Amino acid sequence: MIFVDTNYFLRFLLADNTNQHEEAKKLFNCGAQGKVKLFTSTIVFFEIYWVLSSFYQKNKTELCPLLQDILKLEFITLTERTILSDAIAIFENGNLSFEDCYNLCYAKKYKVTDFRTFDKILQNKFSAQ
Repeated sequence: MIFVDTNYFLRFLLADNTNQHEEAKKLFNCGAQGKVKLFTSTIVFFEIYWVLSSFYQKNKTELCPLLQDILKLEFITLTERTILSDAIAIFENGNLSFEDCYNLCYAKKYKVTDFRTFDKILQNKFSAQ
């Protein structure tokens, strides 16, 4: 099993380094063909979000499709894929941070009945669910 780190995803998505892009593409093709098992973590997903938004200055309309593209790589094991997908949908259409959207979806998945935060917007969104 091979763990895929942030920079592999970034090089694959952005193709800003030809050699690394090709290497990442080759690995992902092997994963798609079932030749290797690939997995990553939710932390890596958040790192991708952070790098794209801060270093590459991607706005929400640019970010969401890139994040969704990663989730479409179903041959890569990502345990919280559904939570992340739901969080992207809320983030895309709302005024919460991606981190808050994730926490909201995480709480919903685990049937949280009380959500403690000093963030009124987040609290209202939780209460409306």
